[in-house]
Amino acid sequence: MWNIRTHKILTYFIGLIWLINGLLCKVLNLVPRHEQIVARILGGRYSGGLTLAIGLSEIGMAAWTISGIKSRYNAVLQITIVAAMNLLEFFLAPDLLLWGKFNSLFAFFFILIIYYTEFKLNPNQA
Repeated sequence: MWNIRTHKILTYFIGLIWLINGLLCKVLNLVPRHEQIVARILGGRYSGGLTLAIGLSEIGMAAWTISGIKSRYNAVLQITIVAAMNLLEFFLAPDLLLWGKFNSLFAFFFILIIYYTEFKLNPNQA
C-alpha cells in the first residue's frame, strides 16, 4: 500500500516539475534565462521559437507522465532527456544556470527519482 501511494505522489511530483518548467519557465517566459540557454546552445536566431517548442514538449511530457501510458518508455526518455540537457548545459552554458555546474547534482537526483518511481515502485510492472 505504501508503494502504491508513494508511486502516485512521486509520479505527480515528476509531472509537476515538467509542467512548471515547460509552462511557467518557457511558454510564459517567466524565467528568461531559459531562452538564453537555448540561444547559447542552439543559436540565437530561433531561440524564442525553439524555447516555446521545448516548453510545449515539456508540458506534453507532464501529461504523458501523469497518464501512466507506456510508463517505462516514458521514464527512459525522461532520464535520457534530463541527462543530455544537463550535460549540454554543464559544458556550454554553466554561467546561465541558477546554481552553475551544481545544477547537475539536482538533475542527478531528479533522474534517481524518475528511476526509483518507475522501476522500483510502479505497482503495474511485473
